[in-house]
Amino acid sequence: MRRLIQLLCIAMLAVWIQPQAADAAKAEPVTEKIIFIPHDSRPISSTQTADVVTKAGYEVIVPPTELLGSREDLGHPDQLWTWVHENIAQPGVKAAVISSDAMVYGSLVGSRKHNEPRAQILARASRFTELHRAHPKVPLYVFGSIMRTPRTGEASGHEEPEYYRRYGADIFRYTLLRDKEEVEGLSRRERKEYEFLTRLIPKEALTDWMGRREKNYAVNEFLINLMRKNGTFHYLALGRDDNAPFSQTHLESRHLAAAGAELGKTRFQTMAGIDEIALLMLTRAVNEQRHEVPFVFVRYNWGRGADTVPAYSDEKIGTSINDAILAAGGMNVRAPEKADVVLTVNTNPDGRTYEANMPVNDGTLREGTAYFADIVSDYVTRGYPVSIADVAFANGADNALMAELQRRGLLYKIRAYAGWNTPTNSSGYALGEGMLVRHMNADAVDQLLTTRYLDDWAYQANVRNTIARQLTWLRGDGFYGSLGSKMDAVSVRSTRMMNRFIENNLPPMAEMNPSSEPAPDIGGYLAMSTARDSRMTTTRTWPGYCISSSICLAMSCASTVAWASEILSG
Repeated sequence: MRRLIQLLCIAMLAVWIQPQAADAAKAEPVTEKIIFIPHDSRPISSTQTADVVTKAGYEVIVPPTELLGSREDLGHPDQLWTWVHENIAQPGVKAAVISSDAMVYGSLVGSRKHNEPRAQILARASRFTELHRAHPKVPLYVFGSIMRTPRTGEASGHEEPEYYRRYGADIFRYTLLRDKEEVEGLSRRERKEYEFLTRLIPKEALTDWMGRREKNYAVNEFLINLMRKNGTFHYLALGRDDNAPFSQTHLESRHLAAAGAELGKTRFQTMAGIDEIALLMLTRAVNEQRHEVPFVFVRYNWGRGADTVPAYSDEKIGTSINDAILAAGGMNVRAPEKADVVLTVNTNPDGRTYEANMPVNDGTLREGTAYFADIVSDYVTRGYPVSIADVAFANGADNALMAELQRRGLLYKIRAYAGWNTPTNSSGYALGEGMLVRHMNADAVDQLLTTRYLDDWAYQANVRNTIARQLTWLRGDGFYGSLGSKMDAVSVRSTRMMNRFIENNLPPMAEMNPSSEPAPDIGGYLAMSTARDSRMTTTRTWPGYCISSSICLAMSCASTVAWASEILSG
């Protein structure tokens, strides 16, 4: 009898434990995940962008680097399709942010240089339908590029077909006149110039270049139709890669915008820029998952301000920023006290955009510098969440502004900063990061600021330019876009320069956030305080396609890895 009672008790206990265990298993939280396929393997395109969202509390799943394209490796689109199908089914996946360029051509550079037949690339584009059908509850945020039109072969950075080095300026002018003819007509002189260029540019070169553009246009038009007919995408954004007010890129964008006009800007946009759109789409995905609509107040420097048409763009910066706010899932407000992001935009009063490697960027205060720093200081003093879009220069920070912010102790009192590549790259990135830092602790915010200071200010605006001027002094073969045997010498020099810059310009941890506790070592990142206080910098320069500094390794070894070479969109 006693034995029977024991058995009954054990049975009852087992019955009670099993549901409890099942409930515990059900209650175990699953980390919210976002699938992210960037358009290439550059740190700013991939790891740095993903890091922003990771710090906001999400697990960002990115394909292995070897599947992503670069300047030399155009990418592996078919393998990427296999990868996305395998990973989108993971528990906890809430959204997928995907580059159509990566999935169709392999990469951004692949979209400019591929020789794939039209049928092949359209077949790849059609796979989005299958992906949506297989995972209807995972919203797809897709971004692609409208093929760029570099002004010259030099501006193309060796990322166009070989003939563009010789005929790039002529091709640009040819397409400018085509676009202008459609918009407002040509003068008699311009008509003669157009006819001359038609004869001057080799027919085979023009046929190749325009033929690839036609394929790119067909893919983008196909994606718009998928959105219209099937609702395949939650949001579709097509970025106008480097362009001008009159250019082939501008012409095609105008037609694509008309093709998707009925969808509305809450579902589809053509936008100036490209590299920043990944972060804008990731930000939109996070905002929609959290059912939030961040309020954004925008303040420009005095002068042309919002009416500035920056370099590498075909429209006013005010229009681009308004489009970016909408794309990221935000809303404009008219008062800073109501804003979740106070976006301050460092435009030049004269409305021009200079290059960061020009002598004028020597750190000397210019007209408007102190005024803009006053704006930032005033907003910070009032406790507003300030982000800075540093767009006075392309391809690097405004040295005068950064020195002034440092002098006033503002570097780590703002919430977000960007001053890299094109002005639209910087403004879009500063906006997206500015929206997401609301969900981060102070140390995470400081880490992201440090990434941008090391990349945009230290490296792009200073170290890179100095090294570029010194290349002819160094022994060995190699040039700016491909360092060759000069690699080791460049690495040593840039390491020394980065060390010196950090020592002279970035404050110790205690000065940045005196009340903060040491940051934990998580996810392979050493505490940021260690990285900053150690002042150790290991700089490695990579030939080919990479730019910028990557903090990914920096945190694990108390160092900074600077990725040196040309700018893809430059």
